[in-house]
Amino acid sequence: MAVAETQLYAKVSNKHRSKSTSVLLESLLTKGFPAHTAQKALAATGQKTIEDAAKWLHSHCNDPSLDDPIPQEYALYLCPTGRLHNHLQEFWKESKRQCGKNRAHEIFPHITLCDFFTCEDQKVELLYDTLKRVGDSFSQCFPPSIYLTLHSSTTYLGFFIGDSHANTLKEFALAFSSEASSLADCHVKPCLKQLHLTLAHKFYPHHQKTLEQLAKCINPGETCQWVAALYSRDMRFVHYQTLRALFQYKPQNIDELMINAGDFIYVDPTQQSDVSEGWVIGTSHRTGCRGFLPENYTEKANESDTWVKHREYVFVTASKLFTQTENGPNVKLNGEVHSPSMSRSVTNVLSPQLSQNATLRRGVLVMRHGERVDQVFGKSWLQQCLTADGKYYRADLNFPSTLPKRKDSVKHFEYDPPLSCCGIFQSRLIGEALLDQEVTVSYAYSSPALRCIQTAQHVLQGLKLDQKVKIRVEPGLFEWTKWEASRAIPNFMTVTELAEASYKIDTSYRSRGVVDVPCPKAG
Repeated sequence: MAVAETQLYAKVSNKHRSKSTSVLLESLLTKGFPAHTAQKALAATGQKTIEDAAKWLHSHCNDPSLDDPIPQEYALYLCPTGRLHNHLQEFWKESKRQCGKNRAHEIFPHITLCDFFTCEDQKVELLYDTLKRVGDSFSQCFPPSIYLTLHSSTTYLGFFIGDSHANTLKEFALAFSSEASSLADCHVKPCLKQLHLTLAHKFYPHHQKTLEQLAKCINPGETCQWVAALYSRDMRFVHYQTLRALFQYKPQNIDELMINAGDFIYVDPTQQSDVSEGWVIGTSHRTGCRGFLPENYTEKANESDTWVKHREYVFVTASKLFTQTENGPNVKLNGEVHSPSMSRSVTNVLSPQLSQNATLRRGVLVMRHGERVDQVFGKSWLQQCLTADGKYYRADLNFPSTLPKRKDSVKHFEYDPPLSCCGIFQSRLIGEALLDQEVTVSYAYSSPALRCIQTAQHVLQGLKLDQKVKIRVEPGLFEWTKWEASRAIPNFMTVTELAEASYKIDTSYRSRGVVDVPCPKAG
């Protein structure tokens, strides 16, 4: 057993386990589910409905950790709703577009009241009761609006909470932590340092000015109702990267992972060094199973995408009347008039500037190749498609209908594989999407790898530029280091062969880079 797992077991092995009288639990027990797994399912789904818990149990029937006594981790956040929340989301979107993703984008806008702590599955309901009681006791003294001031540094941007309001929030957090620790037999630590609402964190220093300008478009005094929300996460995957599946993948081998579109996958970055190129090994959030899956079937997700909201307490202040919603992220006001001049939209402020600079902007679009056949059918894909006399045939509809002609052996495609039919379709769709966005491409550069040439060709076709823009083959774009370990440098098709195979190649282009490994030359 790993050291980390041993430590997790030690936290829960000696604690007293009282029998829950939850109606939801009793319903699951009557369906034949064991008590400990039923409690685990309820904790993992937020104890909302029997259907959610039963679905979780059926999905995790092959989960090797289903019987492990590892609890969820919980945190108490104060979250804005209403118009302030909407403007914060605008900032999230625009800051990500202009400056790229930073650490703050991993989690929704919030003020941390109590950081993550563990609680046994059968005692989670005590946390709900505590949140309700403490919320009721503070409802009369909760401030009608929270004073926020913008603070900026080279690595952090966010709103600090004013001292008087921060003291009230700290007292609320302290009351919750004290009662929860006593009743649920867990260690809850309130946040007693400077309370803040993070806007950006761990960004590049040269983005600070841009982020500050975007943040100044947010009116911190905007209409807002605050909600104290209890969230949970799986403590085993805290330091993992979260991926989202874009497509369904059906395993070809016993060690591969079945995924559906929309599934979340936990990936440990420290365990990927020995994995074949284009693959990752991860654990499915939906099923708990572990295995290999193609990396290009996924995209990066946010850390909080797999978190579960259990309960929330909506603070209704005396100066405002709100309609309370149990599940909705936003809270609507009843009959309150809002002045549109109170807040400036990030998009509206930036639009004149963007339109003035639109004709002057130049950019570089960088993309990887589409789906390649060896990522779908394995490294031995070529053996599946060759007859006894060495001729290629289409063994599966996702294989290309033909392979381009080359003067040397067809076996060189093993190290220089083409796109699958799905990869071709992906590439053309990307081009069509760029065309819809009125993107204009003046030059196209590609690695000499066949899959990259094909990707560029079909992207240009989607853009309807394949007759105007020719592909410049640049050897320096190929990932040479990926092949050094096996010392198998691909024997690429020559520029002449590519042109004869109807690829739109700029045969006059000459690379200006210095490459210390053999490069294909026109024959």
